[in-house]
Amino acid sequence: MPNPLGHLLEVLRLEQVDDGDGSAADPEHFRGASVHQPSGRVYGGQVLAQAVLAAGRTVPAGRLPHSLHGYFLRPGALEVPIDFAVERLRDGRSFSARRTHAIQHGKPILSMIASFQEAQDGFEHTSAMPSAPPPQDVPSALEVLGGIDHPVARFWSHHSAFELRHVGGSLYLTPDAEPKDHQMVWMRARGHVGDDQLLHRALMAYACDQVMLEPILRQSGTSWVTPGISIASLDHAMWWHRDVRVDEWLLFVQSASSAQGGRGLGAARVFTQDGSLVASIAQEGMVRLPDA
Repeated sequence: MPNPLGHLLEVLRLEQVDDGDGSAADPEHFRGASVHQPSGRVYGGQVLAQAVLAAGRTVPAGRLPHSLHGYFLRPGALEVPIDFAVERLRDGRSFSARRTHAIQHGKPILSMIASFQEAQDGFEHTSAMPSAPPPQDVPSALEVLGGIDHPVARFWSHHSAFELRHVGGSLYLTPDAEPKDHQMVWMRARGHVGDDQLLHRALMAYACDQVMLEPILRQSGTSWVTPGISIASLDHAMWWHRDVRVDEWLLFVQSASSAQGGRGLGAARVFTQDGSLVASIAQEGMVRLPDA
């Protein structure tokens, strides 16, 4: 794939199937395809991004998503188109709420509610960004995996639309030598995205699903290739605080507060290089270890 970002942007161009009236009985429908994945299943971040874009197509001009809450309900099939049914829950003076179901074979694979807001003035505060080495001083996935002749390694290093740089080392091939419940990752799209802020926010939802559960793996002494490990996203919550550009470096400051019962909770704060907090994210996932 010579241009993975370009391919992803094409996949995110949803087709409107019908306009409906936005009610639960007659939602507005959009349709999209999927990006190939080595797992053979639809990548959850892709469906999340498409659901954000579908909902955003139905809100008044000037309103951008500030939060979403979604549940991943079923695995998605790569070869089957995904239908997105959008319900207009509310349009107030400055906020709009939408519910979106992503559907295959007549059953939802994702259910999401998102809230949108017009730009408004208000009290300003942001937490400070922790100290981190600049992205140019951190090895990229291409540097770590580029010489490995394995389809998954090639996908992570060459076919991903985003460049990832793990501070302190990645979990692609081996566990952390010093298990811990936190990590920092620099991330940036592999090319220019344009100026559509709805698209940038949707792409952030796409990208973050790659790393949200990694602090759980790091703490448990496992990696993505640990034999017998089973991982799946269960739910996802996200808050956008400020405008963001995913084609500029973003620092994901991550933690895992708990793991139990085959589940774990990951959290992230996302900063720009100049230290502005642009988003907060939480995700619970199924993480079943080989001896569990």
